[in-house]
Amino acid sequence: MRSKILGLLAATALTTMAGAAAAAPLLAPVFTDHAVLQRGQPIRVWGAAKAGEAVELTLGEAQASATADAQGRWSATLPAREPGEPLTLTVQAGGERQTISDLLVGDVWLCSGQSNMEYPLRRSLGGEAEAANSADPNIRLLQTGRVSLPEPTTALPREAAWRPATPESANNFSAACFFMGREIKKTTGVPVGLIDATWGGSVIQDWISRDGLHALGDYEEGLAILADYAKSPEAGMARWIAQFDRWAAKAEPQAAAWSRPDFDDRDWKTMPAEKLWETNPGLESFDGTIWLRATIVLTAKQAKQGAVLALGPVDDLDITFVNGRQVGSTQGWDKPRAYKIAPGVLKAGPNVVAVRAIDTGGGGGAWGPAAEKGLRFDDGSFAPLGARWRYKVSSTVAQSGVPPTPPWVGASGLSTLRNGMIAPLAPYGLKGFAWYQGEANVAEPQNYQRLLAALVGDWRQSFGGPDLPFLVVQLADFGPRQTRPVESGWAGVRDAERRVAAADPKVGLASAVDIGDIYDIHPANKQQVGHRLALQARKLAYGETTLVAAGPAPLSAMRTGAAVVVRLDQPAVVQADVRPVGFELCDAGGACRFADAVLAGDQVSLAIPAGFAPVKVRFAWADSPILNLYGATGLPATPFELAITP
Repeated sequence: MRSKILGLLAATALTTMAGAAAAAPLLAPVFTDHAVLQRGQPIRVWGAAKAGEAVELTLGEAQASATADAQGRWSATLPAREPGEPLTLTVQAGGERQTISDLLVGDVWLCSGQSNMEYPLRRSLGGEAEAANSADPNIRLLQTGRVSLPEPTTALPREAAWRPATPESANNFSAACFFMGREIKKTTGVPVGLIDATWGGSVIQDWISRDGLHALGDYEEGLAILADYAKSPEAGMARWIAQFDRWAAKAEPQAAAWSRPDFDDRDWKTMPAEKLWETNPGLESFDGTIWLRATIVLTAKQAKQGAVLALGPVDDLDITFVNGRQVGSTQGWDKPRAYKIAPGVLKAGPNVVAVRAIDTGGGGGAWGPAAEKGLRFDDGSFAPLGARWRYKVSSTVAQSGVPPTPPWVGASGLSTLRNGMIAPLAPYGLKGFAWYQGEANVAEPQNYQRLLAALVGDWRQSFGGPDLPFLVVQLADFGPRQTRPVESGWAGVRDAERRVAAADPKVGLASAVDIGDIYDIHPANKQQVGHRLALQARKLAYGETTLVAAGPAPLSAMRTGAAVVVRLDQPAVVQADVRPVGFELCDAGGACRFADAVLAGDQVSLAIPAGFAPVKVRFAWADSPILNLYGATGLPATPFELAITP
């Protein structure tokens, strides 16, 4: 464990050093050649110089000055500008001078989230052709790269620099962001700057600042552990292990003996060692904790040597034991596990490997080639784990809750992506934000509304715009179809996204619920995602207030005699049928039934079954709902859950 911590420290140090090396002598690293400066608002510029030094700036004919504070930080504001010819920005302090050129004035959008926003242009539908034809000198691209830090930084990686859109620069850029920006440029005719700050598999908590999470009041212990880790990784790790052990003792007390080598697991079922557990009957949609066990028989010669246990990736979190002793723990669905085994742990004869595998959404379990799993000894020999695991279901996420994760681990931590990828950008002038995330939070949909609202407020505060438009992609459909009403974390997150948009006139919802892939969590149709984001941008950021930028959304649900009438915010149409499908009525005990629905303009009437007392109505409430209700402009009705007014 100590070697793993030191390795992580070294990697973090290298990342920070790389960012520092890329930092300009005077300007903050977000300011490079080919940048786009936000039009129509004062232009904020900042950087570093010697303490107390006078700083002079020139942008075209405009000038400004500043003085570096005791820490060497300075900031200045230049007058607002409108698009025009390329500009040069010159900064001078003492004997130092820095110049960046080919700057355009236009609109800047920050695109962020997890893998569906990260999804590169080259992999989208028709992506090779789109990338080949992406060249546009008036579209500029900036990718921050992946940086996770326990404390905020001002640095960016060396390769993070503004670039004009070309087949080379656009190839791996966010497809949804690029398609949105290209459509915005066509509509407005002004230059567009796009910032891609994304990390696949990331939870929303990792994108919110420490202060933002403090305000929510639910993350105090994790933030304290993160602060300890920033000072001493060993202390942070010890404190997190204690936190996790408390959760495990409460969540799965029956599993206390399952790591021991003398535990009798002969009645456990088996599963292949190289496939996600959803491929096993009965586990098709399982999220939660499953214990995996395997036995490796060693010779005396092997047992005396040093060894590394290779498990391949484990989705999402593992705590691994050998002969009852914990040998490692890693968070990350795609990170191969490799744990050094201390002397005295192995023995001649049977050796038991036990893995507590925890999955909070999507695929789960140990996966990767079975031939690569096993013990690699110092002499180069290898003892395979075997082709199958013995396994036992411990608890579902619904039963145990979401486990605490190491708060310093990028993508699953607290604030670390905000520290490493957003903090270096603020307070760069922006037109707005585009956000596509939520898949990593489907295990806790009840919290997502508060978290998303906190993220919106947190980022607006950092970038100086309390009314900056915030565009949210509502999660695409993914997972098996259902023939009966079910609970769905995916639907819960979609409804949370809907509620945040309904409560804030400057939050726009771009639904992707009808353009996903039930077999692929990463649907390739990012052109339509970009188009729907651009529609919301036109409405919220560019003054097209009468534009219909989303499909029907609910306004109310009222009981009228033997029916519940749902009123929508716009007239709707039914595609490929005469009646809308996917409406459910639910009673106070949580029992839900599909309801016969009749559409008339902007109202849907739902017949109440005899003897049933509904208290709420749900629509398209499934991971992959079957949906045929649309607006007149072809945009899908949003999934929702709504209380019924008597």
